[in-house]
Amino acid sequence: MSIANTPTSNDACLSIVHSLMCHRQGGESETFAKRAIESLVKKLKEKKDELDSLITAITTNGAHPSKCVTIQRTLDGRLQIAGRKGFPHVVYARLWRWPDLHKNELKHVKYCQHAFDLKGDNVCVNPYHYERVVSPGLDLSGLTLSSSGPLMVKDEYDFDNQHPHSSTDNHHQTIQHPPSRPAPQDMFSNPALLPPPEGSSAASASAFANIAAAAAAAAASSDANPNWPRNGSFTPTVPHHQNGHLQHHTAMSHTGHYWPVTNEIAFQPPVSNHPGPEYWCSIAYFEMDVQVGETFKVPSTCPIVTVDGYVDPSGGDRFCLGQLSNVHRTENIERARLHIGKGVQLECKGEGDVWVRCLSDHAVFVQSYYLDREAGRAPGDAVHKIYPSAYIKVFDLRQCHRQMQQQAATAQVAAAAQAAAVAGNIPGPGSVGGIAPAISLSAAAGIGVDDLRRLCILRMSFVKGWGPDYPRQSIKETPCWIEIHLHRALQLLDEVLHTMPISDPQPLD
Repeated sequence: MSIANTPTSNDACLSIVHSLMCHRQGGESETFAKRAIESLVKKLKEKKDELDSLITAITTNGAHPSKCVTIQRTLDGRLQIAGRKGFPHVVYARLWRWPDLHKNELKHVKYCQHAFDLKGDNVCVNPYHYERVVSPGLDLSGLTLSSSGPLMVKDEYDFDNQHPHSSTDNHHQTIQHPPSRPAPQDMFSNPALLPPPEGSSAASASAFANIAAAAAAAAASSDANPNWPRNGSFTPTVPHHQNGHLQHHTAMSHTGHYWPVTNEIAFQPPVSNHPGPEYWCSIAYFEMDVQVGETFKVPSTCPIVTVDGYVDPSGGDRFCLGQLSNVHRTENIERARLHIGKGVQLECKGEGDVWVRCLSDHAVFVQSYYLDREAGRAPGDAVHKIYPSAYIKVFDLRQCHRQMQQQAATAQVAAAAQAAAVAGNIPGPGSVGGIAPAISLSAAAGIGVDDLRRLCILRMSFVKGWGPDYPRQSIKETPCWIEIHLHRALQLLDEVLHTMPISDPQPLD
């Protein structure tokens, strides 16, 4: 939209919202973005000078100076939009500037008189009155990072007339992972950010390690300090070339509310000295809640495997779902299978990290604890939509191993504390006769082997999504999906269970 067509505070709210929507960065769904912008415009309608400042700031991308744009501070400091709560300056900074922004990364400019951190009655939400703060020495400005907000979108083929469910529930929302945009050439000005050659895996990692010796030293120091500070948690993300364009992968820049924050660098010693498995993964194919065909095992000698909708039965590095028959197959399942097409490519890198490349003409939907962490969500809280041509990491072995150890240790400690609580033996202010502490500990004490096994499994649905954004609430209601068991991770889990056996939780009387 040209400057000449830019609205003013005297225009109708609808016109202003439409104009501001044109400048959003794409990190949020259209539904959420529209509600957030409508809410802000309505609050500013009586403050025309501030509304004009907002319009100027957004439509010129901050090129022209603008005043504070303020809304009243709420009791807890957060703003609720479409069932989601967030700090207002962060919400609008994500919307118009940095879709991957973490709440601790904003610092207000000196001339902002109503910045969030000033704790005044009014909060400035002008995105151009804040700067993004990253750790010293790392310039992430040229990288395209994945969205951290749930996106209520539908990716169904044309003849499916079902409509997605609208929901304000924050569980199992769909998070989009579109193909990355090309990055500016100057992002490679730092030799430490140069990518390894295409097709490289563990071998190239060791060569690349020589370039990034300093980064490896930083990783070693982070392992010694598990409570790594926020400002030290950024990782330079290495772009990979594919089909002539760059794919940018998300830095570890999200909240530690559900996940421990550590300084992760790719070049680290093996997690375990135990010899690797003969097969790096096994893939089971399902139609609704029924497994179809035998489980497909991928040899460790084939780090890249393709799962597609075609009919070649020879196996090896290709699992063709089109050849599998099912006497109970419905018409809807048959139609969905027609759209699997070239499917996906799964790639095992290093000791056991896994990347996915979507080769299909339709998106795939993934359940991934790694991507949950990247999006700042609770484990198992979201469904991730991976678009055609996107290439993205979906599993991190080192993170998985840490999570195994922590959950197993937590279960042991909680089980012991629960037993003590039932007996009324917990000292200190937390003790109220044993019953309440026991109940609060029961969830942690109930962690079992099956819970830990889930950390080693990926689930992926072709064509059809699930969750509150779709008619299907579970992946077992989707027409065609796969479950991928990662053998190296399962090996590590076995080691954890041997060194830290989990006792059955004590029942509550």
